[in-house]
Amino acid sequence: MLAGLTRQNIDPAPHLAATNIDIADTASRIPVESYAALYNRLNHQLDDEGFGLFAQPMRVGSFEFLCRACISAPTLAEALARASRFLHVVLPDLAVSVRRSHGHAELVISETRKLADDTDDPGRVFAFEWLLRLLHGLSCWLAGRGIGLDSVIFPYRKPAHFADYALIFTEDSRFAPTVPGGTGTLVASFNANLLDLPIRRDEAALTAFLDGAPGKITTLYRRDREMVIRVRDLLRAALPETLSLDDIADRLYLSPRTIHRRLEEEGASFRAIKDALRRDMALARLTKTDDPITKVAADLGYADSSAFYRAFVEWTGMAPVHYRRKWADKPPGTS
Repeated sequence: MLAGLTRQNIDPAPHLAATNIDIADTASRIPVESYAALYNRLNHQLDDEGFGLFAQPMRVGSFEFLCRACISAPTLAEALARASRFLHVVLPDLAVSVRRSHGHAELVISETRKLADDTDDPGRVFAFEWLLRLLHGLSCWLAGRGIGLDSVIFPYRKPAHFADYALIFTEDSRFAPTVPGGTGTLVASFNANLLDLPIRRDEAALTAFLDGAPGKITTLYRRDREMVIRVRDLLRAALPETLSLDDIADRLYLSPRTIHRRLEEEGASFRAIKDALRRDMALARLTKTDDPITKVAADLGYADSSAFYRAFVEWTGMAPVHYRRKWADKPPGTS
């Protein structure tokens, strides 16, 4: 986020101090509220919602008009199509598109020009991840629910903190460095049925949403939300036993209604968390191990392989054995 300041020879220290962030303390996480505050502060100080990272500034107000362009769309597919056209005007360095095929959809973010000579340049890495989080968070808000990503391919080398990607994006996060001198492409995959979700927000909801935006987007629909991750951890630790919402409530010493409400506030549901956990683990097991499909199904708590088969086809549009063969046949770093 600070890379654009460095390029413009602007001292970041006053901005960090104003938001109570100490980046020298590498042992501590930065509170998300402080991160969001720094996000908005830099946008307004630079008059650039792109943090000074691109050839053309993305002037303050761009995010608001992106939202306004999308809110009247009938479906998420149309909202993302409008977002793509709008970003083409205000952010020409990155092109956004959506592809759909056989129950599978891909959100594609491509460089139209090299953002940096070094493919692992921090500003370039942040630019890709920022735009993915922005579009993903906006999509979740527009649809009124969390949208699980099946996989993401990032166009740079695996960073030292790669374990965090499973928490923030998806367990199936891969890294494929861009060829030197070329332009890179990020590909985020998800269930194509999600593109047909209706847009559930209106002008009144948008007014509230824009209070604290665009930095606010970093606090919404996060995979590392408190209640979501507590429920997810309990479900994962119990496998192959399948816990009910009542079981979770007992272990957290809360009522099922309280958990339901907290999850709803965080843009999730118990069923969605359980399905996403099984999906992420299944995709990881099928691509990274040689475990028999029957064992994968049993370890994920499915009573029989046929139930796992039906769920897997719903997630990916193909049978487990075909999915495993598809990725086994691909060279490393391809999509």
